[in-house]
Amino acid sequence: MSTNQNNLSPVERIKQNSDALRGTLKKSLQDNATGALREDDQSLMKFHGMYQQDDRDRREERSAKKLEWLYSYMIRLRLPGGFLNAEQWKALHHIAGDHSTGVIKITTRQTVQLHGILKSHVKPTIKAFNTMQLDSIAACGDVNRNVVCNAHPRQSILHEEIFRYADRISQLALPKTRAYYEVWLDEQPILNKEEEADPLYQDRYLPRKFKIGIAIPPYNDVDVFSNDVGLIAIVENDKLLGFNIAAGGGLSTTHGNPNTYARMATVLGFTDTEEKTLKAVYEIITIQRDFGNRSDRKQARLKYTIDKMGVPEFKAELEKRCGFELEAARSFVFTQRRDDYGWYQDHKGNWNYTVFTENGRVLDDDKVALKTALLEVAKAGAANFRFTCNQNVILSDIQPERRQQVEELLQQFGIITHTDEAGAVRKSAIACVAFNTCPLALAEAQRYLPVLISKLEPVLAKHGLSEDEISLRMTGCPNGCGRPYAAEIGLIGTAYGLYNLHLGGDRFGYRLNKKYKENLDEPAILQELDTLFGQYSQQRNTGETFGDFAIRNNWV
Repeated sequence: MSTNQNNLSPVERIKQNSDALRGTLKKSLQDNATGALREDDQSLMKFHGMYQQDDRDRREERSAKKLEWLYSYMIRLRLPGGFLNAEQWKALHHIAGDHSTGVIKITTRQTVQLHGILKSHVKPTIKAFNTMQLDSIAACGDVNRNVVCNAHPRQSILHEEIFRYADRISQLALPKTRAYYEVWLDEQPILNKEEEADPLYQDRYLPRKFKIGIAIPPYNDVDVFSNDVGLIAIVENDKLLGFNIAAGGGLSTTHGNPNTYARMATVLGFTDTEEKTLKAVYEIITIQRDFGNRSDRKQARLKYTIDKMGVPEFKAELEKRCGFELEAARSFVFTQRRDDYGWYQDHKGNWNYTVFTENGRVLDDDKVALKTALLEVAKAGAANFRFTCNQNVILSDIQPERRQQVEELLQQFGIITHTDEAGAVRKSAIACVAFNTCPLALAEAQRYLPVLISKLEPVLAKHGLSEDEISLRMTGCPNGCGRPYAAEIGLIGTAYGLYNLHLGGDRFGYRLNKKYKENLDEPAILQELDTLFGQYSQQRNTGETFGDFAIRNNWV
């Protein structure tokens, strides 16, 4: 093993001394003198699907009054493939209202999270979710996180079969500890700790977070190459032949640290059975567990492990652990990464409606009563709820005789008009949470990107590009939660109101973009894009996308 056990990062020692992720969480929760948890417990609670945050809009005010920062908690559900039934959505709606800010946030990893949960409300929130067979286990932390999969049932006649892999992999990679049930659900402590022995994670867990995505070509809405492990379904004549296995994707970087970088996953080979596919995924996790960097968390993702080992050595180690060789990768092609908005019928004859959910924020505002509308659809019991990696919600599996009922509800609350009238760039845009809750944010993202797009739309119209589905993504820091490095245009926050402008990603998720200009404010961003859109509009080849045009013209 390559890790120097004498040079572990502080988080590594916290994990190993945590009593299988229990730490002192129970005592932290009982301390009413502060809204925060003990420092070590702040690391451990991530493994339970939560982050300690504070309202950054109020930091200065509270500090001036010598008050503790306004701490609260974010809770993220584990939803393999991003699926809730109508009863679960109704429960989520009410839990959000009772315990959080009320806003339901659809994430870029196909799940939902709630913000602003006070310390005294954390256990009640978890218990309420548990009554609906929902949990937040391993939704954060140094473990495999939510497994994502193409969301729309119309995308393949085999969608249901492939979709099930998300849950199988999620179960395969769940930590064995009972800590979650003891801390949050008051389960009696186990007497024999050998019952929760964990052959996958041991007592070390992983060096850093781990992400798995499943794509069904020609659709790549999961951005499969941005994952630590990507499974690409190979389908011929309506039969699943197996999966291409890719490894080593990851987008997080650090400003000013050239040793950190975004990387697309490398395709290693092909597996032709479920047993081999799951074995390959499992053993890739064990390689990362054993060879990943546990001294420097900025170098701890699988992408760095692979680059340090080299792809041939990594593949050889994988095949040795699997006990079989990977077959040669099969051919595939991606032709779409955006969501299919509006009504589409699937192979079963059921209807599905994709709702435009700007930056994944489900709430009622002065534009549209989205949260109320979705509650009414859930009350009708006419649809399931599927989440996309583009931060939208699909009202799915609607029987033909129920379509009209759902249509009338969507019309009543303005959802169809809201979805139809959104511009092409706005519909394909993604933003991370950033301010006011993310502690890592340097700049705005989800609160600001809609404003910027409103100022950008006249520029697009001037150049005849209003219907061009240019991918634009914004994050408040370089950690890449909104996948900005895999967009045709990426805006990465460097300071409040300032962003690096990246160009040259492709439209379907094969290629990273590159930095074009640094530290641009809003007028500079609009001016730069005005000039670039003008050149693109006048000089592009037939069918050429903005990202490909940027590469052909050597902008980056």
